Amino acid sequence: MASFKIIGGKELSGTINPQGAKNEALQVISATLLTKEKVIIRNIPLISDVICLIELLKGLGVKTKKISKHTYSFEATDLKLDYLKSDDFKKKSQKIRGSVMILGPLIARFKKARLYPPGGDKIGRRRLDTHLIGLSELGAKFKLINNEFYKLDGSSLRANSILLEEASVTGTANIIMASVLIKGTTTIYNAACEPYIQQLCKMLTLMGANIQGVGSNLITIKGVKKLSGCTHKILPDMIEIGSWIGLAAMTQSKIRIKNASIKNLGNILTIFKKMGIKIEIEKDDIIIPKQKKYNIDTFINGSILTISDAPWPGFTPDLLSIVIVAATQANGNILVHQKMFESRLFFVDKLIEMGAKIILCDPHRATITGINREYPLKGTTMTSPDIRAGIALLIAALSAQGESIIHNIEQIDRGYEAIDARLKKLGAAIERL
Repeated sequence: MASFKIIGGKELSGTINPQGAKNEALQVISATLLTKEKVIIRNIPLISDVICLIELLKGLGVKTKKISKHTYSFEATDLKLDYLKSDDFKKKSQKIRGSVMILGPLIARFKKARLYPPGGDKIGRRRLDTHLIGLSELGAKFKLINNEFYKLDGSSLRANSILLEEASVTGTANIIMASVLIKGTTTIYNAACEPYIQQLCKMLTLMGANIQGVGSNLITIKGVKKLSGCTHKILPDMIEIGSWIGLAAMTQSKIRIKNASIKNLGNILTIFKKMGIKIEIEKDDIIIPKQKKYNIDTFINGSILTISDAPWPGFTPDLLSIVIVAATQANGNILVHQKMFESRLFFVDKLIEMGAKIILCDPHRATITGINREYPLKGTTMTSPDIRAGIALLIAALSAQGESIIHNIEQIDRGYEAIDARLKKLGAAIERL
């Protein structure tokens, strides 16, 4: 288990190029299984979850080639489906939750798949129902074998009209990928409409798929016989962009975020502005100026500002941890309501230990009283429980007085590429142990 040692309290400065979006990468890389032809994907983030998925595809027989640092080509010409029965597939697929994304493509093209309970963040129950039930609505049959894995049979796939119980991003992506090769018209209502779903649909359309309603919660897919190759570029990671904004505010630093694809950020910038964080826009760059203090807004009637997560275009749950840590040094009060996951706020005990004024009301709500920089947070030793809590603790450590140690940083590496090297370029005192 690796660790970071951080000496906090240093002002940072410089320019950051955001990495490619993790959540989009897991979807579009899986979609390369839908065709025999070459697919080139640019701006792939070299993070552990994505690298593990690429290794899974290699095990299946996909020919992968690294064209440049962040560009790969994929050719799923002759696959070795017996690999699904191997111990290597079991081990790798259980390491990342993104492994669930290969179900739709395998069912669509090869009529069979296997699913072991995938890994990922420990943030409460994360059901597979939307995936399995959605695929069963398309005629796939699934069976739990030896209470160990699900065996899926797609020999009787059919187009259908599907109403999703929840607007699951990965569930929507899986159903879309399964539907593009099914004869007839499939509709998905209450579909997720995140930019990364839009990007997946854009790539599939380039490959020859017929998809309507992209960007809405009603998606219509007319099946085609086969898909061709294409070249696709992944969007910048909106979660990383939000993380850099929170970092700049907490460390009183000026940071420029290059080529942020601002039109695809939804209300992220609006939420940070409500926290009093100054944000300047220059073309497609975001500039966070050096700011000694920032004041949290209230609602129009003067009541405490509440920030909660919701499916897109609502505020992403992945940035609530950044909101919480940034609020600790603000002037004012805020209530954070985490609706979509049940264990994502339990990291705040470490922030409290560092000197933050936080009351955890219940597993879903926390009230933060900003200390308005009356005193800095103090360094401590902590463990990263998941990707997003891990980056919040790292931001807290970089702003804190003294030395901090963060263990289990493999969690952070799952979502942030070379985070320590990039922070050093900004002037941070961080060392990987």
